[in-house]
Amino acid sequence: MKQEIKIKIKNKNIEILARKCNSFQKLSGLMFKTSKTMPLLFEFKDSSQAIHSFFVFFPFYAIWLDKNNRIIEIKKVKPFTLAVKPSKPFSKLLEIPINEKYAGILRILTHDSFYGL
Repeated sequence: MKQEIKIKIKNKNIEILARKCNSFQKLSGLMFKTSKTMPLLFEFKDSSQAIHSFFVFFPFYAIWLDKNNRIIEIKKVKPFTLAVKPSKPFSKLLEIPINEKYAGILRILTHDSFYGL
C-alpha cells in the first residue's frame, strides 16, 4: 500500500511517497530489491531495534522518525552492514534507496541533518 508521508524537519514539511510495509514486509525490507524501488515505511510501537542490510546490494538512507514524523536520526547504510540503530527509540523507519529519483529529497534531508534538527 502506497502512502504519502510528511516528514517534519525544522519548520518545513517534506512529502515522500513510500510503500507502507506489513509485518511480513518488515522482515525483508529492501533485501533482494533494486535501487530503483520506492522508499519503504515501517511503523512500530516505540522501538529501539537495529536494522541490517544483508542482501541489500545498494546503499540507502535510514530515517528514523518519532510518532509525529519528526526526524530522530538519519544514517547512510551500506550494503551488507551487520547492525544499524538510532541513538533513541523511534516509531517509524523510512528507508530511501540512493538513486537519481530521490536525490533531491536526500540532499535536503542529509544537508539539514548535518546542521542539527
